[in-house]
Amino acid sequence: MAEKQTHNIKTILTFIIPSLIGLLLFMTPISYQDAITIPIAIVSKGLQAFLGDAITAIVTGVVVFTALASVITKLLKPAPIINNAFLNALLNISPMWLFTRILGAVFILLTFSGVGPEAIRSGDTGALVLNDLLPVLFCVFIFAGMLLPLLLNFGLLELFGTMLTKIMRPVFNLPGRSAIDCMASWLGDGSVGILMTSKQYESRFYTQREAAVIGTTFSAVSITFSLVVISQVKLEHMFVPFYLTVCLAGILAAIIVPKLPPLCWKKDNYIDNTPRHPDDEVIPAGHGVFSWGLDQALNKASKAGGIKHTLTDGLKNVIDMVFGVIPVVMAIGTVALIIAEYTPIFDYLGMPFIPLLELLQVPEAAEASKTIVVGFADMFIPSILASSIESDMTRFVIAAMSVTQLIYMSEVGALLLGSKIPVNILELFVVFILRTLVTLPIIAGVAHLIF
Repeated sequence: MAEKQTHNIKTILTFIIPSLIGLLLFMTPISYQDAITIPIAIVSKGLQAFLGDAITAIVTGVVVFTALASVITKLLKPAPIINNAFLNALLNISPMWLFTRILGAVFILLTFSGVGPEAIRSGDTGALVLNDLLPVLFCVFIFAGMLLPLLLNFGLLELFGTMLTKIMRPVFNLPGRSAIDCMASWLGDGSVGILMTSKQYESRFYTQREAAVIGTTFSAVSITFSLVVISQVKLEHMFVPFYLTVCLAGILAAIIVPKLPPLCWKKDNYIDNTPRHPDDEVIPAGHGVFSWGLDQALNKASKAGGIKHTLTDGLKNVIDMVFGVIPVVMAIGTVALIIAEYTPIFDYLGMPFIPLLELLQVPEAAEASKTIVVGFADMFIPSILASSIESDMTRFVIAAMSVTQLIYMSEVGALLLGSKIPVNILELFVVFILRTLVTLPIIAGVAHLIF
């Protein structure tokens, strides 16, 4: 029988205060300018407004600096960088990632200065990533990265994780703490969820399979962004049925897709290849779910380290995300958008969906099919293309579809590839197609009931 430990008041406060602040910032839905959002998204918007037009110059500087620093590190191997584990991991990267960073720097310089091929810097490709996406990511990364330790380091996930395992393990075969990642994405931003997943995978809380499943399945689209998508197809008056449809389809996809390859082929080993212990989540005798969760949380809080440690941790997160992820998003996002805008590849890939759409009795099936696979490049493109479609029902289906497909290369895909989570671009495409095949019939079915 596990001894019940007694914890002093300092430890209890160390658990409660930072965790409550973290919950308030990342999880508390508040109404702001007629939209439901979370405080962290509001502060990042505030920073974005404060920096104004300077932000694109800052982001350009970041991407170019990262590429130069990575090249110098690769060629000259400077001792201060190589001997520092954090900087070495950030800058001493594999040739493929080095190429990606250089590509991102070239794209961003051409786009920012407005020279070079139109295909790279046009408003639908490079400029879309530079002006619309990167400023948002930059500001979210700064606050989310700095404040993420409040959620991760003081026991909150231990408490919730233990309590939610009873639901998450039988239904999704995942640890209970993954529910928190989902909530953060849902209320805030998909990038926050992927960030949390990646950090916890590196800290050996998730196995390779769990990290891959959570990253591709639970980094849900924020409520705010869903509102933007439904407004784009001029159906904002239907937001509630739309969002409920998205949740239903998303939950069913989360149950089905991880049971299929490639996700079911991932090993249940941690990042260092040690296997997951089956009794990791067993609650010892003499403890209830809550008391054991609280015990775990207080143990974590007692080892948390002081304010200085938390700030250092936060700063490392920010540097890791801003310098590690933004160049990747610029490179991969721009390439994906160039393919979508200037080649018929996505039209051809959409053709096999025409019979399926006709079978599901979705009007204007040929037009709709073009939007289905293009969502892999960027989540917003399907709803832009769909706004010209006559049928309300088809626009509803496309909008809901683009949100539940979840994996798009201009942000989530690039973030997953840039993180330590073990997935490659081919696996992401397969998961994308599987999610499409699972969610499309559900969404079409609901649309027939509504329209």
